[in-house]
Amino acid sequence: MRILLAVIILAALGWTGYWFIGARTAETAVQDWLAMREAEGWVVSASDVSTGGFPYRFDTSITDLDLADPDTGLAWRAPLFQILALSYNPNHVLVFWPERQSIATPLQTITVTSNNMRGSAIFHRGSDLELDHATIEFDTVGLVSTLGWNAALDHGQFAIRQTPVSPLSYDIALDARDLILPDRLTEPLRARGMASDTVQTLKLDATVTFDAPWDRLAIEQRRPQPTRIKLTTARASWGELDLQISGDLAIDPRGTPSGEITIKARNWKDMLQLARNVGAIPDSLYPIIESGLSTLARLSGSADKDTITAPLTLRDGRVTLGGLIPLGPTPRMILR
Repeated sequence: MRILLAVIILAALGWTGYWFIGARTAETAVQDWLAMREAEGWVVSASDVSTGGFPYRFDTSITDLDLADPDTGLAWRAPLFQILALSYNPNHVLVFWPERQSIATPLQTITVTSNNMRGSAIFHRGSDLELDHATIEFDTVGLVSTLGWNAALDHGQFAIRQTPVSPLSYDIALDARDLILPDRLTEPLRARGMASDTVQTLKLDATVTFDAPWDRLAIEQRRPQPTRIKLTTARASWGELDLQISGDLAIDPRGTPSGEITIKARNWKDMLQLARNVGAIPDSLYPIIESGLSTLARLSGSADKDTITAPLTLRDGRVTLGGLIPLGPTPRMILR
């Protein structure tokens, strides 16, 4: 009995020592990371960094956190940000965002509110913390911009995982429901009775290949840039409007995509008008695009002329409809 008791006491003391060393390591790692960002020219501020959670977790809380990257002009402010790691499996991390935070860009500041925003991530062992897979869930999210628009989302889930066959490829999925869009997007369609202010469903299923892995260096030094996007499906259902997109794109080092994508749209004329209203399509190109899509709708042989399947070709920095009708330059796909 005394031997057993001695073993239990020694084990408890050993675990206690391990936890305190691990907690100090976790706390120091966060402090060092903030100090390194500040040395690189970032604006960094935090009133407190502390770790608790004995005996099963390392719960690191960062209070009054302000981060601003001068290279991108992006800034993030959060009154509390928590990183929780299991003490027996520190590569499994849980993160919790506060109910209110803000994201600033060179053009605007967006206040983000939520009832629940949390994530779970598992990293490969090693100092680079290479991501294996992660999931982020968010409920009752609100967005308010200093430019005068606001939006909201009832529920959503984002997931990413490293594909087994290629360490630089990641399967990405998004499933969101009841997205309330800004009024300037919805007023024209609401006036015609075509759609409400709420997008009922948003779905994304894609595999994206990058030029570098997603690890701690992706935050500290340079964001990995996409080199290929295989889009299985992207879908938005909004009242009587339904849009589906699929395709395969290669992206060169300048961020210029090339390849083919297919768009299937129900009530496509209203979508086209919506794109025109928000400035996505110049007025000068609108008649050409509408005429070309009308021709495609007639040639498709479908009885429903309000639904169209349109192929888009991206080549040499230009987008064309069916390889014939020019639509404009391709967007540059660069993560900053």
